[in-house]
Amino acid sequence: MTDSEFHRIKRLPPYVFAEVNAMKARARAAGEDIIDFGMGNPDLPTPPHIVEKLIEAVQDPKTHRYSNSRGIPGLRRAICSYYKKRFNVTLDPESEAIVTIGSKEGLANLAQAITSPGDIMLVPNPSYPIHPFGFILAGAAIRHLPIGQGYSFMESLERAVKHSVPKPLAVVLNYPSNPTAEVVDLDFYRPIVEFCLKHGIYILSDLAYSEIYFDDVPPPSILEIPEAREIAVEFTSMSKTYSMPGWRIGFATGNKKLITALARIKSYLDYGAFTPIQVAAAAALNGPQDCVAEARAIYKARRDVLIEGLAAAGWQVPSPPASMFAWAPIPAQFAHLGSLEFSKLLLQEAKVAVAPGIGFGEYGDGHVRLALVENQHRIRQACRNIRLFFQEAGIAPQGTVRRTPVPAGAKQRAAS
Repeated sequence: MTDSEFHRIKRLPPYVFAEVNAMKARARAAGEDIIDFGMGNPDLPTPPHIVEKLIEAVQDPKTHRYSNSRGIPGLRRAICSYYKKRFNVTLDPESEAIVTIGSKEGLANLAQAITSPGDIMLVPNPSYPIHPFGFILAGAAIRHLPIGQGYSFMESLERAVKHSVPKPLAVVLNYPSNPTAEVVDLDFYRPIVEFCLKHGIYILSDLAYSEIYFDDVPPPSILEIPEAREIAVEFTSMSKTYSMPGWRIGFATGNKKLITALARIKSYLDYGAFTPIQVAAAAALNGPQDCVAEARAIYKARRDVLIEGLAAAGWQVPSPPASMFAWAPIPAQFAHLGSLEFSKLLLQEAKVAVAPGIGFGEYGDGHVRLALVENQHRIRQACRNIRLFFQEAGIAPQGTVRRTPVPAGAKQRAAS
């Protein structure tokens, strides 16, 4: 028996990133120096005062017991305090906030809590994979809403609801976006809230990158619109804001009915995150925020080095206004390869690993995603490697393309 015989596994497509990851592993095993922009895995250390609070808490034997699946009261109060300070939104820590084991777990478990087989979910495309697949695993049907340049999200939403039977259960929003880095303001959210209220559609907002922004305009929360709390829940992660990815801690806030549903399903599945981690997370939210500004400055500096370096190599990539990703259109000379084959070629010829856009949905296939998880020295080296590769392929600096074709050997290797 293979895992493909299981019903839910059958609903999952082949893991698109697996091929690139396997190539990367083989190259490193062979001693090659691979510069890895593939996974959005923050490389900055967790701030010392957060680590110290963890150590202090873990030394108390009382914290070694089972925790609470809703989250300890102190952390839920800290979450609500954060929302008040950051968004001027007042929340009830007892009914409008819940701790999750990372935002990914929260999204997946909410899908299990609210989805019936055959329900229709509206999900942006391209999007972070848990957005559609959390609901696919729960038995839902997915209707994709294309996002990015040339698409109106509101028009796509209206069209999808008009032509969906049964009526969609919920719509997923994710701004700043992973993978596209797109940002929106409150005026973007207002008509969506009004429309979803009218049609009785829940809104699930993923705000994981709320504090990684570069243009001095903090991304808003959908909960800043008072009516949103009637239908919306918002997920946030500590992973990026406080460089705590391996700690697996996040939270959800908003609509009481959805928070209660998530709490109920979690009560059957887990005993909550390890208590010392929750204590440290509360210290992060309540403590000094200089570390957040410092991390933001580091990501911004990396962004600037990457975008300038790629431009010098002949690859014009839009400068992301937020998130820790650059969403890079595949250069015209390689567009016929698609994102997976281009990613493999970039790994083989330039020793640079990126995430193929097709892994985020078919509308992402014309792009690759580069994560800002290498230091500036490594980013410059990556750009030099790409420049040399592009020169061999006939791409000149400043984005001009010579008539020289892609080397036949490179085409053959990409196709193999």
